[in-house]
Amino acid sequence: MNSAWRDTLRWATFIFGVTFFLSGFFNTSTVVLDQVDWWVGVLIVFGIILVGIVFDIMGLAAAAARETPYHAMASERVRGATQAIQIVRNAEKFSNFCNDVVGDIAGVLSGAATAVVVERIIHAADMTGFQKAVAAITATALVAALTVSGKALGKAYAIRNANYIILRVGQFFSWLERKFHISLFSGNDKKKSRKRGGKRAVGKRQQPR
Repeated sequence: MNSAWRDTLRWATFIFGVTFFLSGFFNTSTVVLDQVDWWVGVLIVFGIILVGIVFDIMGLAAAAARETPYHAMASERVRGATQAIQIVRNAEKFSNFCNDVVGDIAGVLSGAATAVVVERIIHAADMTGFQKAVAAITATALVAALTVSGKALGKAYAIRNANYIILRVGQFFSWLERKFHISLFSGNDKKKSRKRGGKRAVGKRQQPR
């Protein structure tokens, strides 16, 4: 097994563990929803939807951002530029974590939380059978519409402002490094452009003229 496959398997194993932990941790919110008023539950559902949209924006921005502008910023000691370079060079892993791990968990969790909130609303309003069905369908449709439309707007924003978004994310990780000594993707110094076209360029140079 070559090093690329070993790295992929290590990352997949890491993602499995993180997803398992985060899913179990965030699902405790459904327990909390049983202890609060229905309007607080509605705010929690909206918060979960917002988290999914924000991470979807960051994941897409990492894939769309270009590395070159950050080198000029790093040479001028702009805070967060070095971390932004690391994010872009590891865009596949960063996007996987943001879109697939956090995004999917937020999607599943918002559905589960919505079901709990609807039950709270039905109980508080003392609804009949038909009213219960209408409330459940309306709430599910509303959450789905907010999620999809929010991600649609987020994708447009991410593509148009990818470099700015990743710089801001890099500044956040720079703060984590300074305050808590948490490094992002330490030890990876391969350029994104080399990953994509390195072998092809070597092949061209070896062709006889």
